[in-house]
Amino acid sequence: MTAEPTATVVTRFAPSPTGFLHIGSARTALFNWLFARHHGGQFLLRVEDTDRERSTQEAVDAILHGMDWLGLHPDGEIIYQSKRAERHAAVAHQLLAEGKAYHCYASKEELAEMRETARSEGRPMRYDGRWRDRDPSEAPEGVDPVVRFKAPQAGETTIDDAVQGPVTIAHDQLDDMVLLRADGTPTYMLSVVVDDHDMGITHVIRGDDHLTNAFRQYQLYAAMGWNVPTFGHVPLIHGPDGAKLSKRHGALGVEAYQEMGYLPEALRNYLLRLGWGHGDDEIFSTAQAIEWFDMDGVGKSPARFDFAKLESINGHYMREADDTRLALLVAKELSTNAGHALDENEQTRLVQAMPGLKERAKTLVELTDAAGFLFAKRPLEVDEKAQKLLDTDARTLLGRMHGALQSLPDWTVDSLETALRNLGDAENLKFGKIAQPLRAALCGRTTSPGIFDVLVVLGRDESLARIADQTE
Repeated sequence: MTAEPTATVVTRFAPSPTGFLHIGSARTALFNWLFARHHGGQFLLRVEDTDRERSTQEAVDAILHGMDWLGLHPDGEIIYQSKRAERHAAVAHQLLAEGKAYHCYASKEELAEMRETARSEGRPMRYDGRWRDRDPSEAPEGVDPVVRFKAPQAGETTIDDAVQGPVTIAHDQLDDMVLLRADGTPTYMLSVVVDDHDMGITHVIRGDDHLTNAFRQYQLYAAMGWNVPTFGHVPLIHGPDGAKLSKRHGALGVEAYQEMGYLPEALRNYLLRLGWGHGDDEIFSTAQAIEWFDMDGVGKSPARFDFAKLESINGHYMREADDTRLALLVAKELSTNAGHALDENEQTRLVQAMPGLKERAKTLVELTDAAGFLFAKRPLEVDEKAQKLLDTDARTLLGRMHGALQSLPDWTVDSLETALRNLGDAENLKFGKIAQPLRAALCGRTTSPGIFDVLVVLGRDESLARIADQTE
């Protein structure tokens, strides 16, 4: 699968299928997708499923669903890392043959001793290279060796990171990493480099928790004589308190945001703005995002997740969304969570009511809740706040409203407004005194779209029946 040399930008998203699609990983996928689209290149997907104990098909499905929902569709076939183990091992054996790697027979006890010494000296554990130059004839019997890479020991390496800028590390900070385990299986560090090379990846855009890995991987590229991709390490997402985003801050998986009623384009817009900026712009169309996105707009500091901001952006996209599309999404919610499958007439009524409903809702969950009055069965269940409005005087007034509306020849917004405002004038009542009990009677709550719109959407017969149910 070795790629031909190309000047075209090729990025990749490489999740490990051990759980849901993390919100931070979704942002990484988005950045890679946008960078590739901006440069007219390719965006590839590689599933890093080499951890066979933790990788599951359920997690693969969750990742693919999350990406599909967000509209981040990869180019070409999906690469599964586990299927390429022979290729990874072949590279390790090539390095062995060229004297750039060696067999290490250090026992578990020896490695444990190295860890304990490092801990007592207050430094990170680094393999001490004890088998680096020893003759294999000294190998103990019955020990299956690992294969380690011969990392450079003197000097330093500088990576010109597309986000962090030039970053340098001294070679004495890097030990001889394992390429093949004792059972012959390749390690993550080897597999990533081989796959990125063979897939023709030109830009590796990922979280800055991989920055140290980049230096180790750089040495492998150099040892194989391969071109090193451009690295861009993006700061991680933090919670509102500045700590690394975790379960205590709220939902971590993309599917949870779908369940909470966020639109994919809103979450995509929010994630783009989380750690990347284009002046003071907050809302981006997909075309604008592709046109404007580049790595020089990515900040060097961690971004803080702001649920209120996400909700505000989602509210914007809700108001801009097509009414029929929103009605279909609400209908799905009602069918899935409330067991209420809408018939054709109810679906039409929902679309008709959508302009007024979506103005006040910030999520699909809120929108579905707000639409509930359209399909409520009589007599309506009236909530506590609405019940307080329906005192004896209000019920008597509703009786007079019923009479005024019953005789209308046309059931339109204009005729309904004229009739109710005339009633208010005749009784010397401000319009709120008319609208509030009427809303309680029609919707069973104190909030709704405009009252005249509610009357029109419910229709003459249903509206009059609901009013009659609440009269004295």
